[in-house]
Amino acid sequence: MKIILFSRPQSARAAEGLRRLFAAAARLGLDIAVNEEFAPAAAEVLSAPLPADKIYGARLGEQPAGTVMLCYGGDGTLLEGVHRLGGAPIPVMGINAGHLGFLTSAPQAGPEPLLERLAAGRIAVEPRTMLEVRGDFGAEGERQLALNEFAVQRSGAGLIAVETDVDGEAVATYRGDGAIVATPTGSTAYSLSAGGPVVAPACACLVIAPLAPHNLTMRPVVIPDTAEVTMRIRTRHAAASVTLDNRSYPAADGATFRIRRAEERILLAVPHNISFYDTLRNKMMWGVDIRS
Repeated sequence: MKIILFSRPQSARAAEGLRRLFAAAARLGLDIAVNEEFAPAAAEVLSAPLPADKIYGARLGEQPAGTVMLCYGGDGTLLEGVHRLGGAPIPVMGINAGHLGFLTSAPQAGPEPLLERLAAGRIAVEPRTMLEVRGDFGAEGERQLALNEFAVQRSGAGLIAVETDVDGEAVATYRGDGAIVATPTGSTAYSLSAGGPVVAPACACLVIAPLAPHNLTMRPVVIPDTAEVTMRIRTRHAAASVTLDNRSYPAADGATFRIRRAEERILLAVPHNISFYDTLRNKMMWGVDIRS
């Protein structure tokens, strides 16, 4: 089995966890390739340089059957890894070396149990909806994918307006800091902090959530994921940008973006003994009695 390890250089601060991860992979006969940005840090942790054929670049070529991407870090690292896949149907698993981590697992016993389950095939795969966004992304092209959300937001001090249609029908003009379109997976990310609902990953829907709206009657809206959302940006004297997960692009007055469910899906690999509701309860501390 091949493991595509994706991480950020700062993750090397968790050196002991990484050493254990590489040691377990070697013991289990798992072949690991490392992204080029992380390779120097990995070599320092392992006290040995990595062979050139164990390092991959900005785009992955065709991979053998059974390949899994393993993202070592926080949810942001996993989102970067997903972008690196470019929609390829390769399962993605996260090992949490960050903080909150809705998408990544953090076993108390370290990385070994996850790798053992992976090698034994005791891993469930959950298809997760992605967004396809078409618009002006400059040199990056006109089509981008996102796992969590697409957001329009102001970059300066002035308000912006986001004229929003669903399937060609006007829904609202969000005047304020901007607006978000989130997937069920993204409902526990930026959308949640903007007052959006928590949505179970299996739900076939999208969430439109305003960001600090000037009109206080504005509320998040849940729509079918078969719908197409159109957002037109009116900035007047303000500056605006758009983000897809953790990637940001400048947006001019009048820029239009079309958002819909992508044909591609991310295959999120999770241990059999961890469910969305377990994660939600533990991360949000809903099972904790804070009265005492």
